[in-house]
Amino acid sequence: MKKNFPFLLLFILGVVACNPKAGSEPSAAGAQSSALSETAPKPDRIILMIGDGMGLTQITAGMLMNDNYLNLEEFPYIGLIKTRSSDNLVTDSAAGATAFSAGVKTYNGAIGVDPDKNPVPTILEIAAERGYSTGLVATSSITHATPASFFAHQPSRSMNEAIAKDMLQAPVDLFIGGGKDFFTKREDQANLVDSLKNSGFTFYESPFDIPSNAQGKIASLYADKQPISILDGRSDELLVQASQKAIENLGSKDQFFLMIEGSQIDWEGHGNNSEGIVAEMIDFDNTIGAVLEFAKEDGNTLVIVTADHETGGYSIVGEDEEGRLEGRFTTGGHTGDLIPVFAYGPGSEMFSGIYENTAIFDKMKSLLK
Repeated sequence: MKKNFPFLLLFILGVVACNPKAGSEPSAAGAQSSALSETAPKPDRIILMIGDGMGLTQITAGMLMNDNYLNLEEFPYIGLIKTRSSDNLVTDSAAGATAFSAGVKTYNGAIGVDPDKNPVPTILEIAAERGYSTGLVATSSITHATPASFFAHQPSRSMNEAIAKDMLQAPVDLFIGGGKDFFTKREDQANLVDSLKNSGFTFYESPFDIPSNAQGKIASLYADKQPISILDGRSDELLVQASQKAIENLGSKDQFFLMIEGSQIDWEGHGNNSEGIVAEMIDFDNTIGAVLEFAKEDGNTLVIVTADHETGGYSIVGEDEEGRLEGRFTTGGHTGDLIPVFAYGPGSEMFSGIYENTAIFDKMKSLLK
């Protein structure tokens, strides 16, 4: 296996080449993006893919253990985002996802609310108001911090049952993830699955059960709480299949917004598990490949891939005699590292450069029709 030591240098050079003004002054990237948004073609479909906890080293590890290749290499535009939250240099997933979903810097733990705990409109809600179909797919509970931040408005990420109840009012047409117990085994004795069925949702036990020609609102809560990891037996086809089924269902409409999260890269980082990081990273990249294949065939889909933060302070220090990576970690938590952004499709040039994580929202909103 060839070592990919030049990857970091090439990545940085790629960012600079894509945006030669990046770093010249704090407002340069914002001014450039604003100008581009006026002339950039607007896609019919936007797919935001979030690899929770996916920093540059997680990407490198997946690449090295996947024959030195990831589908991420197919993206022509690359940028970097600053990730701090309103109350901490190191963001959590709730504040990080709310920056993407609503364009505000907020406190760690906040779900779709500003620092004063006021609800803020999300890109999913704005897209729905403009006639887009909307969907969410995750390898976590659908009430977990990242997916929740796109449809719910709660002061704390720990409020799983309140977050689940927000789905009753959310303009979501399709959702696939874990967390069934938060909908059915609740302290208030309500059965939200029944309520959602009454509002037009068809439920499937597994995303594998969703037929290719499924119409109408679709939901799958395929785990009681959190889905298991790849190393513990989660199918390496599940996220790919769930994402493809979501695209097939939403793609029957003219325009859609879809968020897909590879949730457990983060969890393996918290566990300081290099093998687990690699497994979840490759799983996420396989899904990126399937989404990118659709986008290339479609020709009018914008795909954005990024992460809310890096997890573990992960570094690669070598490999053993069997070719397995030797990783080192500086923490069991998150770090404040810059995070890469990859973009493909109409409007993708807007995502080069260095900017705040909230700009992901601003750029997506400017590209909505």
